[in-house]
Amino acid sequence: MRRPVAAVDCGTNTIKLLVGTMPEVLVREATVVRLGAGVDRTGRLSPEALERTFAEVERYAAILAEHGVRAEDVRFCATSATRDASNAEDFREGVRARLGVLPEVLSGAEEAALAYAGAVRELDAPAEPVLVVDVGGGSTELILGGATPTAAHSMDVGSVRLHERHLHSDPPTADEVAACVADVDAALDACPVDAAAARTVVCVAGTATSVAAGVLGLPAYDRDAVDHAELPVEAVHELTERLLAMTVAERLALPWMHPGRADVIGAGALVLSRVLRRTAVAGVVASETDILDGIAWSVAAPAGVVPPA
Repeated sequence: MRRPVAAVDCGTNTIKLLVGTMPEVLVREATVVRLGAGVDRTGRLSPEALERTFAEVERYAAILAEHGVRAEDVRFCATSATRDASNAEDFREGVRARLGVLPEVLSGAEEAALAYAGAVRELDAPAEPVLVVDVGGGSTELILGGATPTAAHSMDVGSVRLHERHLHSDPPTADEVAACVADVDAALDACPVDAAAARTVVCVAGTATSVAAGVLGLPAYDRDAVDHAELPVEAVHELTERLLAMTVAERLALPWMHPGRADVIGAGALVLSRVLRRTAVAGVVASETDILDGIAWSVAAPAGVVPPA
């Protein structure tokens, strides 16, 4: 039997855990901790955000012990918020004290390669090139490739960052939405990844899967229904407009909405929508496998994850 490995992905909005003997997954969890709250404004991780995150790390440590995962078989990756924070070392040392593992603060290129590896592994002969769109809380990665990535770029636009920067009203005003659109479009204008070249588009992570659940009109969030669902691009645009017109309370009433995502989902959906407007595809595939799976496979089969050129 393969040894169990563990992957932790700690992003701006959510911390996730995967334990498995790959390809078998034993545990998959995600919790909204909002580690990156305020980082765009202050440049620092707040004490409250660190406390929320460390509480989850302690819980993860108990899960790893329960499944007999050795420290050398754990990879803990941190992304946008900790790249930007001046006190990232406090976070790293806090995790090491609780989990016995020192987090890696991924570069944008490393994050992109792992997200691509996780997203495309289970696709059935997609038309190439494939564009993977990973909308996070602090950044968005665009990765284009075939069997492996050939181009990747990380943009500092994400659901939490844009919400905090622009969408201050509830619901957002037209001027606030326009400023958000301008910010995303400027990032896309500067992005070297040619989204228009994609023949298949795959969207991953919590924003994308939540949007998928909304497009599908699910009565409750259903991972199996979302995974590999093909969503009409026009339906994504329409849902984005609806979400931006709603109050947070109205979003919370949606049966598929995670309460920790309701305030920032409008900004996140807007990023996805603006990316899709740069492509020529009629549909986008939602994937429940993402960077977390890429991290786990990088431990279980290190040669299987190849960074972009």
